[in-house]
Amino acid sequence: MIEFRNVSKSFWTGERRKVILDRASFRVERGQSLGILAPNGTGKTTVVNMMAGLEKPDEGEIVRRSRISFPLGYMGGLVPRLSAMENCRFIARIYDKDPDYLEAFCRWVCGLEEYFDMPVGTYSAGMAARFSFSLLLALDFDFYLIDEGMPATTDADFNRKAGQILYERLKTSTVIIVSHQATTLEKFCKTAAVLRNGRMLMFDTLEEAKAVYDYQPQSA
Repeated sequence: MIEFRNVSKSFWTGERRKVILDRASFRVERGQSLGILAPNGTGKTTVVNMMAGLEKPDEGEIVRRSRISFPLGYMGGLVPRLSAMENCRFIARIYDKDPDYLEAFCRWVCGLEEYFDMPVGTYSAGMAARFSFSLLLALDFDFYLIDEGMPATTDADFNRKAGQILYERLKTSTVIIVSHQATTLEKFCKTAAVLRNGRMLMFDTLEEAKAVYDYQPQSA
């Protein structure tokens, strides 16, 4: 379970205060995968980082009673000067996993071949996304956090393997996806929410959330 209790979060942009959440309260239960719709620039990534514990609220409380992943694509826990192999073994020790298993799993999934033994700081965006996603899938979580959907990659073998593994994980785990596009959420989420004006509006179905998200008030 992840629960936000009267959580507020904002930033000063240099010109005005940008409100991400304004005393927002909502709860995501295990087994209820959730999609969150929000336009670009409204704080989607901030909300996901708060769920993961990477950012703190200005006010309120966030309760976590499950194993929650780092956000897909998050590279902050990796050391750029180390290779993917070295990073794998380092992360394995943090999560108390078998380093040999974690390394072998990531090598197989991301398919970087000889680049797996090169510093991750030299990777292209696509290579970094493949490694980050393989590392996420190598660890067991109750909640998987995904910011703006699956990594964009043209590698068909990686897409097939990673997609199948994620599908199997979702049989026993829960996913939270934030995106500005409803189509990104359709494959994984039945319930959905809309982040708007500092509020998290919760809905029973993606169709209801999409109707509110797409609604544009008529000018007088």
